[in-house]
Amino acid sequence: MSDVFTTRVLNVSTGSTERVADITGDCESFLREAAAGRDGLLNVFVPHATAGIAVLETGAGSDDDLLAALHTLLPADDRWQHRHGSPGHGRDHVLPALVPPHATLPVLGGRLELGTWQSVCLVDTNKDNPERKVRLSFLG
Repeated sequence: MSDVFTTRVLNVSTGSTERVADITGDCESFLREAAAGRDGLLNVFVPHATAGIAVLETGAGSDDDLLAALHTLLPADDRWQHRHGSPGHGRDHVLPALVPPHATLPVLGGRLELGTWQSVCLVDTNKDNPERKVRLSFLG
């Protein structure tokens, strides 16, 4: 089964600020080894209750726009029932309903099939957890 399914866990440091971390290079590196030129699917999963995976343009402001939109939709104030951690931390637990904790992406010829401006990103608004794990799984 190892030729059909391969998985690896990335450790991503997101620090103590809200962050959209581009992990496309990590995904591509994993696929060079795991896919070895084959077609299949890459599943990206973050096993945390306060983070998500997004496919979006980075570097041109869209990553900052996403964080700003999340601030509008999920303000860091005292309205949340879930109240432990930093002020407004309850909103971090709502984030995965809007930015899901997973994405499944096509792989053709061993390469991630993204659009011209698309990147795979870890979205982390939880300032209390500076270290994240991301599981990459290739099914070919």
